[in-house]
Amino acid sequence: MTQRPLTVLISGGGIGGLAAALALRQRGIRVRVFERATELRDGGAGLHIWTNGTIALERLGVLREVLDTAPVQQVTHFGTWRGQLFGAWPVGEFVEKYGCPTIAVERSVLHRVLSAAVSAFPDDTEIRTGAAVVGFEQDETGVTVELSDGDRVRGDVLIGADGINGTIRNGLLGMQRPRYTGYIAWRGKAELRHPKIPPGTFYALFGNGTRFTFYDVAPGVVHWMSVANGAPGGQDDGDPRAMLAQRHHGWMSPIGEILAATPPEAIIRGDVLDRAPDKRWGTGRVTLLGDAAHPITFNIGQGACQALEDALVLAEELDATDPVTALRRYEKQRRARTAGLQKVAWRIGRLGALENPLLIRLRELGMRAVWPWLVFRIAERDQIAYATRWRTPEPTRPLQKDGV
Repeated sequence: MTQRPLTVLISGGGIGGLAAALALRQRGIRVRVFERATELRDGGAGLHIWTNGTIALERLGVLREVLDTAPVQQVTHFGTWRGQLFGAWPVGEFVEKYGCPTIAVERSVLHRVLSAAVSAFPDDTEIRTGAAVVGFEQDETGVTVELSDGDRVRGDVLIGADGINGTIRNGLLGMQRPRYTGYIAWRGKAELRHPKIPPGTFYALFGNGTRFTFYDVAPGVVHWMSVANGAPGGQDDGDPRAMLAQRHHGWMSPIGEILAATPPEAIIRGDVLDRAPDKRWGTGRVTLLGDAAHPITFNIGQGACQALEDALVLAEELDATDPVTALRRYEKQRRARTAGLQKVAWRIGRLGALENPLLIRLRELGMRAVWPWLVFRIAERDQIAYATRWRTPEPTRPLQKDGV
């Protein structure tokens, strides 16, 4: 007797939800995606995608489309606000070593590519916008979600990919406030061509209780982030550029030029939130994915990468014979993988938030001493090498930006 294909309901049409939908469809599993926004889009910031993330994108079959826009990085720079480097990580070597590059890309570009790939499966695939999941219930044979318009939809499995405060997470684990990190991020986009921003640029600079990161995401397009300590819940009055320019006055060039080239409407302010690792992600036929399961602060650039990995592991594990057991296998694998990354990101964030001059001096000495030979090695081992499970044993040729 032929087993009926599973139908998976996905709450959330962001990068994690769409990646999961694509991975599941490629394995013949039906998907129905429900997104609360009226348009399927995901903008507002750039993404730094380490090589484990691009390996996942290659496995999903969309890396070449992303590389049509996204610059390949050769070296990532980490240093002080004055431009004195702790270390320069030659990530360009990952192409030869792992077959895929490290890149930066606009979130909206990655979202568009994933959306198009999912939509290419017209049968047994639905992406419904303006459809917020407001509740769910499950029994021994399936899961039913309730949508904001009153509609009820039945499926075999439900994936909560609706973010750090998502409905599915709250329904599974209860209403738990996320943890405020103590700092705020201002993100922006500038159209700027500058001799100090060649293709593939990445800088992360540390100051007194503040940081600034910038990288190009397309020819002549630079994404940046300014981070500073402060109380949560605040708002900027009017144009924040003067405040940001004052905060970063005297910082290395081209930070001033980047801020000056950014239109005020392109600047987004947000409190930086996360959670400590959870011991449980799901129950029965319901589980979590991406930020809903393991919110990781930007400090290690792994948020999107881990959502992509989640999608692949979920698709590998899920089967129609025993979906409940399959979900627990997925959770066991991914909790072990992501919990350590959540903790590392939190600790680096605390280092970046230091304001005491003596502690800042010790931070600079320590980073300069250990980052080039130890931290980069550990990061490669813990963040990048994991994804080699999805590389073919003998790739024909390393995948580069121009595909040659």
